Parts: sequence; structure tokens; C-alpha cells
Amino acid sequence: MMALIALAALTACVERIAESRVRAALVDAGLSTRNADCMARRMVDRLTIAQLRRLEQLSAARRERLTLAEYVDLVRRVGDAEAIAVTTSSAALCATGFG
Repeated sequence: MMALIALAALTACVERIAESRVRAALVDAGLSTRNADCMARRMVDRLTIAQLRRLEQLSAARRERLTLAEYVDLVRRVGDAEAIAVTTSSAALCATGFG
């Protein structure tokens, strides 16, 4: 029983760290903090670590702010259908206030 509790606590900690990294990468890629906060948890829940790392690379040397639509266009360049679908649906939910 204690092992299950420890595993659950470790899993929650890892998820929080992953969400924090994704949020930071989204901001670095040019999204507003509000949109990054909204999208990060959903993306962490639905994408693999490898997919998240590919998206993290989009943040390199970004200096200007991006709209959600511009970020989705940027993600399309990665060529990962699942990452595009999750990003698009996350952006749509955040834009409508349901995220």
C-alpha cells in the first residue's frame, strides 16, 4: 500500500514538472502566459515525452508574440498528426474559455 502511495506521489510530481516545462516552452515559443497556462496541462496529458520535446524545439530563438493560430501553424511544421490535433484542440478550447 505504501508503495502505491509513493508511486502516486511521484507520478504527480513528474506531471507537475512536465507541465511546468511545457508551459515555459509555450511562452518561449511566443504564446502569452495565459494561453500557455491553459494549454500545458492538456498537452502533457495527451502527448508523449518525445512529442513534447519536438514541440519544445519550436521555442528556439522566438522573440515575438504569437497568436494561437500562428502557433498552430508553427506546430504543423513538425509533421506529427497527433501533436497537431492536440495543439489545435487545446488552442480552440483555450480561445473559447473552455480550457
